[in-house]
Amino acid sequence: MTQEMDFKQKVEQILETVYDPEVPVLSVVDLGIIRNISVHGNEVRIQITPTYTGCPAMALIEMNIHAALDKEGIENKIETILSPAWTTDWMSESGKEKLKAYGIAAPMRHAKVTTAYFEEEDAIPCPRCLSLNTKKISEFGSTACKALYQCLDCKEPFDYFKCH
Repeated sequence: MTQEMDFKQKVEQILETVYDPEVPVLSVVDLGIIRNISVHGNEVRIQITPTYTGCPAMALIEMNIHAALDKEGIENKIETILSPAWTTDWMSESGKEKLKAYGIAAPMRHAKVTTAYFEEEDAIPCPRCLSLNTKKISEFGSTACKALYQCLDCKEPFDYFKCH
């Protein structure tokens, strides 16, 4: 049993070197899309869940996982599973910190601010200056999984990795 556990740990370490092509500071482990790793003899089977159904990066991510494991001589099969749907709760805390350092506001269960018309909006902190004085510019940022915001204090635009 310890040999199987060592093999699984080796696979996990390899997966930590496979990065999201759309957010290259996040590994697939940080992103939380690895749902299960199982060992069957000399083969590893990995289940992955896309951040969005139809996410264009998933084909490349799957190819990169295969390449990383093939490079180490590990036979592998990858299965995409859609249920349960991915949630930002599956992201690692270190991944959220990496996003912030990269200039993308990390997903969070956030506070609300009241606008002049007594409507509530999400209070998304600027990843650069941490101000909550921000506004949504567009529901979609550089990719479908992000929204575009602007900090009204430092004036910088930034992506926000949407919660779901």
